[in-house]
Amino acid sequence: MTDALTHFPPNRTEALTRLRAFLPKCGKTYAARRNYDMGPGAHTDVSTLSPYIRTRLLTEEEVLQTVLARYSVSTAEKFIQEVFWRTYWKGWLEMRPAVWRSYQRDLRHALNDVQTQSGLRNEWQAACKGETGIDCFDAWAKELVATGYLHNHARMWFASIWTFTLRLPWALGADFFLRQLLDGDPASNTLSWRWVAGLQTPGKTYLARTSNISKYTEGRFHPKWQLATSAPALTGPDVPKPEAIAPQVMAQTGRRTGLILHAEDLSPGFLTSEVDITSVAVLRAERDLSRLAIAPHQTAFLDAAFVDTLHRHQITPEVTADTADALVHWAQAAGLEQIVTAYAPVGPVADQLAALAARVDIPIVRRRRAYDTACWPRATHGFFRFKEHIPRLLNDLFEVSAA
Repeated sequence: MTDALTHFPPNRTEALTRLRAFLPKCGKTYAARRNYDMGPGAHTDVSTLSPYIRTRLLTEEEVLQTVLARYSVSTAEKFIQEVFWRTYWKGWLEMRPAVWRSYQRDLRHALNDVQTQSGLRNEWQAACKGETGIDCFDAWAKELVATGYLHNHARMWFASIWTFTLRLPWALGADFFLRQLLDGDPASNTLSWRWVAGLQTPGKTYLARTSNISKYTEGRFHPKWQLATSAPALTGPDVPKPEAIAPQVMAQTGRRTGLILHAEDLSPGFLTSEVDITSVAVLRAERDLSRLAIAPHQTAFLDAAFVDTLHRHQITPEVTADTADALVHWAQAAGLEQIVTAYAPVGPVADQLAALAARVDIPIVRRRRAYDTACWPRATHGFFRFKEHIPRLLNDLFEVSAA
């Protein structure tokens, strides 16, 4: 836990400091060096902003505005696209919530198999502990557990080795990441694992190759003869057609209003500036990410991130809840006439908010940011179709041309 919080101090000041420090590298340097994984404490060629963007201690809009104030779109194209990848995944899953439920079913079945099959259990435990005998994989497993972070390229290699070399259920790997990563979220994590396994884009898989690993770790690892030489796509249900994004809803003024603060958006200023808040509740739904316990460093990161947010916005919550039941009691005790909260995309927070809405007879206003409203509906197909919209999105959101 200490290592993770040392690597990623959980506050907005640190997020802004990292953004400013990385800004000189957002152009050509990032484009040339973004695929190189130099190991723990040496991830200087990528921004390491993802834990802060994940919780919106730092928003995507802020990152993009800062970068575009210094670079043209063409110069910072690769970094801009990287920011939009996370946005794309969220929009894609928001329009296909059945994929999240399918992953949860797959995970339940896999965990049941772990309980009944000692061979699978031993192999799964060895992979999670970094005791497989594959040096690169074991190093990444230990780095993940120690720091709550992995370089994006290492995540792809790790997922490929887990799935095609170790032949472990992909859902167990996705769950391992989700329990450990400080930046893990239901959309980007689940869909990235599905992509590696050949489920996201049917038939298209990602094969970890010794030559690629050796090149992009600059010789730190060279797992010759240890990796699978083929990556046959896994099979699963057909990808569902996209559903419509829920319409935007606005809060009513003059009503006794409660605010729910949650870890999907720890920049609540856009809510508190719109309506007077009578009472505040903090929703902690991270334990619902998995049937297993999440890593202590995740809890510690969120503990401190919430404290930082409450302090910055001078908010004193009346209750901290981890279930819809507790939120119901809060709303009733406070005599609320409406509740406002930042829109939570598919995942545990959204599930708890839905459960709350089903049990109270007052409006639950889930306010979506203009950025999400503009971007998510564009995630109808693959990312390469989505990125065709990026120039128009940048112009509409920030009045920046693609020149």
